[in-house]
Amino acid sequence: MRVGAVPYLFLAPGVILFAVFIVWPAVQALRMSFYDWKIVAGAISRWVGLDNYVRAVQDPHFWLSLTNSGIYMLATVAPQMALGLAIALLLKRKSPVQPLFRVLFYLPVVTSWVVVSLLFKYLFADSGLVNFTLHDFLHLMNSDVSWLAQRGTALVVICLLGIWKGIGWSMMIYLAALQGVPQALEEAAIMDGAGRWQRFRAVTLPAVNPATVFLSVMLVIGGLNVFASVVLVTNGGPIGQTDVVLTYMYKQAFTYLDFGYGSAIAMLLAVLVFVLAVLQLRIARGRADEALA
Repeated sequence: MRVGAVPYLFLAPGVILFAVFIVWPAVQALRMSFYDWKIVAGAISRWVGLDNYVRAVQDPHFWLSLTNSGIYMLATVAPQMALGLAIALLLKRKSPVQPLFRVLFYLPVVTSWVVVSLLFKYLFADSGLVNFTLHDFLHLMNSDVSWLAQRGTALVVICLLGIWKGIGWSMMIYLAALQGVPQALEEAAIMDGAGRWQRFRAVTLPAVNPATVFLSVMLVIGGLNVFASVVLVTNGGPIGQTDVVLTYMYKQAFTYLDFGYGSAIAMLLAVLVFVLAVLQLRIARGRADEALA
């Protein structure tokens, strides 16, 4: 019995922390979403059932924020994976400068979101370095662009920030996966006369497929949960046009103190993320089964 209890004793601290800081708040948020929740002492929270969810479905700004989250996800996931794989392939070969380049590419990942978001905000300000370079130095534009004052250009800035900061993480995952590519397969492909592209398509890509599935799921989840960069770069402006789901939820809950509606928005996002993750895993499993067949 003592031997059998040891693994559970090691697991207990993590499980307890997960239950206290993840499971319990999630359950509370689900409960709050069915109420007109009041935080004032002595105030009574009124049961409203599904009214908060109906309100979200009928709220044009919720759909705008969801669209912006979707645009961010679609614009950042594929470039992060493609560029991460390309850089990993370049850094796979051993060289004296390889460790330096690995650190340089990974540095944005470990840099604070606050620091890099404020950096991009100042770079793309009306009198920032980007406008100076394009307008005053290279003369590629007739006038300065107000990058953060329009929805389209502001989303471009936020997406570029997300791609730049996430490439290093994708690179490290792919570098780890590339270490597991059997050298015998590479050598056999070379002996069969396969070129670089053929070896990449027939040997490398299938070998790193588990890493690709993992990255796609995690990056989709992260893309739909974008928050800090939007708050710090545009704060949802102009007039809420760059709000994403989490910034809209945050404003409803902590600016307007409408915790019931904010919780309903959070629950809808959680359901969407869960459904997309399950679909991705099922598609990946189906492709793996077809490959084995």
